[in-house]
Amino acid sequence: HVQLVESGGGSVQAGGSLRLSCVASEDTKGGRCMAWFRQAPGKQREAVAVRSLDYGYAIYTDFAQGRFTASPVDNWKTLYLQKDSLRSDDTAMYYCAAGSRVPDSKRLRADGYQYWGQGTQVTVS
Repeated sequence: HVQLVESGGGSVQAGGSLRLSCVASEDTKGGRCMAWFRQAPGKQREAVAVRSLDYGYAIYTDFAQGRFTASPVDNWKTLYLQKDSLRSDDTAMYYCAAGSRVPDSKRLRADGYQYWGQGTQVTVS
């Protein structure tokens, strides 16, 4: 059972930067993806960025493209999310997710991932 622990959240002014970290207890197997999602109060959980362990590609949603970068390190045991040019609408709880055998059709969907961290709050003012 993979455990994920996020850290790095906090309060920041608009235009500032934060780096979130997600540490996995072990590697997932086969068709592996690691991802960042976020959920603002009253809204559905939405994908931010996806990285494929097997193929190395990165997918960013429109609001993240050009501002956020998801980088795996330590042989994919850690996934960073560097967030620059933060805006007030980036305020949300950010979650790390991991899955094995994630189908292409579910890479940007929360139900495509089996493992979740507890979340880390980001507040932009």
